[in-house]
Amino acid sequence: MTYQEAVSGQTILTGDRPTGALHLGHLVGSLRSRVKLQETHKQYILVADVQALTDNATDPQKISRNVREVVIDYLAVGIDPSKSTVVLQSAVPELAELTQYFLNLVSVTRLSRNPTVKMEIQQKGFNRSLPAGFLTYPVSQAADILAFKATHVPVGNDQLPMIEQTNEIARRFNQIYDVPLFTEVEAIVPRVGRLPGIDGQSKMSKSLNNSLHLSASANDIRAAVYAMYTDPQHIRVSDPGQIEGNVVFTYLDAFHPDDTLVEDLKVRYQRGGLGDMEVKRILEEVLQETLAPIRARRAEIASQPDSVMDILRRGTAVARKLTASTLDDVKAAMGLIDLKNGTKQWSKR
Repeated sequence: MTYQEAVSGQTILTGDRPTGALHLGHLVGSLRSRVKLQETHKQYILVADVQALTDNATDPQKISRNVREVVIDYLAVGIDPSKSTVVLQSAVPELAELTQYFLNLVSVTRLSRNPTVKMEIQQKGFNRSLPAGFLTYPVSQAADILAFKATHVPVGNDQLPMIEQTNEIARRFNQIYDVPLFTEVEAIVPRVGRLPGIDGQSKMSKSLNNSLHLSASANDIRAAVYAMYTDPQHIRVSDPGQIEGNVVFTYLDAFHPDDTLVEDLKVRYQRGGLGDMEVKRILEEVLQETLAPIRARRAEIASQPDSVMDILRRGTAVARKLTASTLDDVKAAMGLIDLKNGTKQWSKR
């Protein structure tokens, strides 16, 4: 029995758009969870280069350059390719075909109401120049999830509407074609679902240039920490300080291993008598300890680029077999003609 056959029977699908280096927000929001989940679940991790093109179509080289870097980040944080299958989205054409079928099951109006899409359209300033591919990318995500027969998808709170959209498509497909082909997927929301940017904005983001990369040097970490947003009214050490909205304490909550110590720091800061520089010094120590081993592993892995791409090729080959099987079931359920075998009848496997 293989490792994947020995796990729980539940399947995780997760992934990232290769638009840039992964950062601390990814580590908190998904990467640490993936390392744990690979011990108990089948796990597929999608390098979503097709989705990344929905707002980067004029610069595809940017996406291609970052594919290998993202896989290196995965391996550096502890993703084990013998336990997690890493897949390149554009190399699995079955996903694009399934997306096309699903597009017929959802209206433009429904896609336009998706709060995550609406927020991202506003953030990116698309307005009337909105690419059709960007509007429909939730359907592509649904195709990814359902093609892999995923049972669970780790997401932040802001991505929950995507899971709802996926389940709507699954239900509609089953209803229209009168087959129990797809089961609804459950979201896994991490305890710290979103890490703010170092500038205090609501989300750490590559596009907002307010992130700290997993490959950050010791000097990068120090500079980022001492530039972090705290309480602007906390001018003197003796002044009472605010914890809410204070980025430094949010990061301490996410990364410091001693919860009791962090709670004590909060009490002292709110009471007055604890300065921003001291709190930042503590945070810097924690982040240096967190990122130093990742940075070292990353350098070692990056020195073997062929091995990295071999991991991606092997994972993608595994994915193609699974997604081809799902696509066969979909086409049979729809009654589409198979030129080799004629119209096939759907049957539960």
